[in-house]
Amino acid sequence: MAHAHCKAHKKKPTKGRGEEEERGSEVSEEVSIQKTTMMRAQLHCLCLLTLYLTAGYGQERKFSGPLKPMTFSIFEGQEPSQVIFQFKASPPAVTFKLTGETDGIFQIQPDGLLYHNKALDRETRAVHKLQVSTLDVYGATVEGPVPITIEVKDINDNRPTFLQPNYEGSVRQNSRPGKPFMYVNATDLDDPTTPNGQLIYEIIIQLPKINDVMYFQINNKTGAISLTLEGSRELDPIKNPSYRLVVSVKDMGGQNDHSFSDSTSVNIMVKENIWKAPEPVEIVENSTDPHPIKITQVQWNEPGAQYSLGEKEKLSTLPFSIDQEGGIYVTQPLDREEKDSYVFYAVAKDEMGKPLAFPLEIRVKVKDINDNPPTCPSAVTVFEVQENEDIGSNIGTFIGHDMDEENTANSVLVYKIVDQIPKLPKEGLFLVQTYSGVVQLAGQSLKKQDTPQYNLTIEVSDKDFKTLCHVEINVIDINDQIPIFEKSDYGNLTLAEDTAVGSTILTIRATDTDEPFTGSSKILYRIIQGDSEGRLGIDTDPHTNAGYVIIKKPLDFETVAVHNIVFQAENPEPLVSGVNYNTSSSAKFKLIVTDVNEAPQFSQRIYQAKVREDVAVGTKVGNVTAKDPENLDISYSLRDNTRGWLKIDPATGEIFTTAPLDREAESLYRVQVMATEVGGSSQSSIASFHLTLLDVNDNPPRLAKEYTGLFLCHPLHQEGTLIFEVTDDDQRSFPSPHFSYSLVSESSRNDWEVSRVNGTHAKLSTKHTNFEEGLYSVPIRINDGGRPPLEGVVSLPVTFCTCVEGHCFQPAGHQPGMPTVGMAVGILLTTFLVIGEYNFSDSRIPVLGLRNLHLRVCLRGWSAGCLLTF
Repeated sequence: MAHAHCKAHKKKPTKGRGEEEERGSEVSEEVSIQKTTMMRAQLHCLCLLTLYLTAGYGQERKFSGPLKPMTFSIFEGQEPSQVIFQFKASPPAVTFKLTGETDGIFQIQPDGLLYHNKALDRETRAVHKLQVSTLDVYGATVEGPVPITIEVKDINDNRPTFLQPNYEGSVRQNSRPGKPFMYVNATDLDDPTTPNGQLIYEIIIQLPKINDVMYFQINNKTGAISLTLEGSRELDPIKNPSYRLVVSVKDMGGQNDHSFSDSTSVNIMVKENIWKAPEPVEIVENSTDPHPIKITQVQWNEPGAQYSLGEKEKLSTLPFSIDQEGGIYVTQPLDREEKDSYVFYAVAKDEMGKPLAFPLEIRVKVKDINDNPPTCPSAVTVFEVQENEDIGSNIGTFIGHDMDEENTANSVLVYKIVDQIPKLPKEGLFLVQTYSGVVQLAGQSLKKQDTPQYNLTIEVSDKDFKTLCHVEINVIDINDQIPIFEKSDYGNLTLAEDTAVGSTILTIRATDTDEPFTGSSKILYRIIQGDSEGRLGIDTDPHTNAGYVIIKKPLDFETVAVHNIVFQAENPEPLVSGVNYNTSSSAKFKLIVTDVNEAPQFSQRIYQAKVREDVAVGTKVGNVTAKDPENLDISYSLRDNTRGWLKIDPATGEIFTTAPLDREAESLYRVQVMATEVGGSSQSSIASFHLTLLDVNDNPPRLAKEYTGLFLCHPLHQEGTLIFEVTDDDQRSFPSPHFSYSLVSESSRNDWEVSRVNGTHAKLSTKHTNFEEGLYSVPIRINDGGRPPLEGVVSLPVTFCTCVEGHCFQPAGHQPGMPTVGMAVGILLTTFLVIGEYNFSDSRIPVLGLRNLHLRVCLRGWSAGCLLTF
C-alpha cells in the first residue's frame, strides 16, 4: 500500500475543473514542484522502505483522504518512520503544516504524508493532540488548523511493581474468616483497561505451613489478605506468634505465559484475641439499686465494632442491654424464684452489619436472698401409727418447702412441735427431728380405745421466717385377733359331675374382732386340702366377710369321686408377734361327686393329614382316637364323605382311601368323624378330619380359553403375531410355569413359528407373508416341564381375511329369521321417509341426501363385517 502511494506522486495532476482552471494554476504548481522535487524523490525512496501498520488507519479505515478531523490509534513501541495517513490538499493549497503535541515525533511532508519518526510510548503520553493546516505558495493558511488525534495503544511493556518491598501486618486470633486485616498493592504503568494492566495476586509461600494447611488467603484482585476458616480456628500466638508470606503479582490477568510478575514479603504478627466470653456473672435478686446496672464487658479486637445482644432462649423480655462500648447492663431487678439463670449472646458487627466473629455466650446467675418464708406441704398432713408401736418408732416424715435456693442457708429449715391436742394421756407424746422432719413416738405406746387421733402444730422456720403447719396422727388398730369360723364342719354335699362351672355350692363364714374394714379384720379364704386340681374357688364378700365356694373347673367322677375339703381363714395384714392362726381359723366339708353318663371325647377337635393325590386305593391316610369317660367301647363312622374317597375302621379309627383322589377336583377334603358309645345311651361326639391332597403332574397343558376370533389382515404386509394363553390344571410351579412350545407338523413349521412370552403366554408368528385368504388350523405341542413331563396338542384357528377399520370383514350369510340385505335397505329408506317426508331430489337437504349419505348396515347376530355400504 505504501509503495503504491509513493508511485502516485509521479503521475500528472488530474484534470478535474476544466482547461481554464488548469492554466490558472499551472504557474503556482510549477513553483511548488521545483521546490519539492528533491524531497519527493527522497520520500519516494523512504516510502519504498516503509511498512504499513494496520494500527495507522483512521476512523474510516482508509490510508489517504482529504483534510478533516481524524483520530488514529497506533501501538506504542513500533519502529520509527511509520506512515500514518496521506492527506490530500485542495487548491490553492500546495503544502501542509503540522503543529501541536508533536514532541519531535510526528512530522508531515509538504504533500500531506503524516508519519512518526520515533517509537511511541503510551506511558509518556497516551494521546497526542495535533493540528494540520494547508498553505498556499505564499505560506498563507488555506484550510485548518484541523485537529488530528493520535491515540497510543498499549502493549505489555511494563512489569507490575509492589509499592513496598516488605509489608507488616497483624491479625487477632479467631478473627472472622474472609474479613481483610491488611492489603498489599502493586502498580503497572500499562493501560489498566486492558489485560496488560490487569493484576492478579497470589500467596505462593506461607511460613510456617503446619500440616500443609493454608491459614491465610488473598483476594486475587484487590490484594486483601484475610484468614481462612482453618486459620480462624488454629492461629495461636503462643504456638506461633508470627508468620511470613510471599505474595506474587502478575499482569495479563495471570493467564498468559508472557506476563510479567513481582513479589513481596509480608510479615504478620498474631495477636491474642480479646473477643472472649466474660466469666459468668452473679446478680443479687430483687436489687433496689437504680437500673440499668453494668454487670460485665465485651470488646472487639479493633475499634468501630457495633454491638448487640441475641437471645438463646425465647423470653417475653430480655432484661439486659449492651452499649456501643461493649458494656452489658441488667435493666431491671431479677427474681431468682421466677428464673434463676440467663444465657444470651453478645454479637459484634462491622459497619455493613456483617458479624465480625462468632457470638460470645454470656451467662448470668441470679443470686438468692432469703425472701421466701417456708411453706407447709398441705393444709393438714396425716400420719398413722399402730396402737402398740414401740417408743422411738418413726411415724412419718414432715417435709416443708422453701422457694429460696436449695442447699443454701436461705433454704435450710428447722422443725419444732409447739402444740399437741389432746394432751392425753400426757403432753410430749411425739417429737420431730430438728432438720430431717422425722416424727417419732416419744412418750409411750398408744391405745386407740383411749385416743384415736392427735393433732400437732409444727413450727417450720428458716433464718428469717417462721410458718406453723398442722399434722394429724391417727391411731390404728393392730391385727392381734384371728378369724374364727362360725362352725368347724359344714357337713356333706353331693353334686353331679356335670354341675355347671361358676355355680355357688356353699357359703362359709368367719368373724374377726379387729377394727372393721381394715386389713386386720378383712378375711381371705383358701382351700388348704382336698382340691389339688383347683376345681373349687372361694370369693369373699368385702362387706360381710362371707365366703362363697364356687366351681372353677368341671367336676369329674372318674378322676375323684369324694373331696375332703379343708378351709383356712386369714387376714391380709400380718398378725402381731406372738399371735398365730389355730384350728379355730379352719373348717371342713365333704364333697361327693356322682357319675353322669358322658359322650366320648376326642383327643383333638381337628385332625389333619397330607397325601399325594396319586396314592393307591386302600392307603391309610390318618387315624383318630376318642375315649369314653365311662370306659365303654367306641365305634367310629364318617359323615359328609361327599365324594366317597375315604372309609374308617369302626374299631380302630384308622382312615383309608376307597377311590382315586383328584387334587384338581378338591385340594382339601373335609369329612366329619363320629365317635359313638357301644352300649349305654349311645352318646356320640364329632371331630373333623382334613386331608390335604398334594399335587402330582397328571394333567397335560391346554389353552386357557377357546380361541375363535384370531385373525390377521390379508394380504400381509409384514410378519404377523398372535398372542395366546396356556394353562395347566395341576398346581402351578413357583415362580411361574415352565411351558415349552413346538409345532407338530413339518408344513406348519414352514409357515409358522411359536415362542414363549412369559409363564402363561406364548406367541404364534408367521414366517412369511404369502398366505391365502381363509382359515388355518395350526397344531401346537405344549410341554409342561413337570415331573414327569406331560404334553398336550392344541389346535389354534387363525383366519386371514380382508380388514375394514382394523376388523375382519366377512360376508354374512342369510340366517333363518334374519332380514335380507334388500329388506334392510328398504327398512332404512322407509324410516327416513317417515321421519321427515323428505324429497331426496331436494337440494336443500344436503345432510340426508343420498349424495352425502354413507350408511353401513350392521345387524345384531350377523357377522362382524358390515353388510352394505353406499
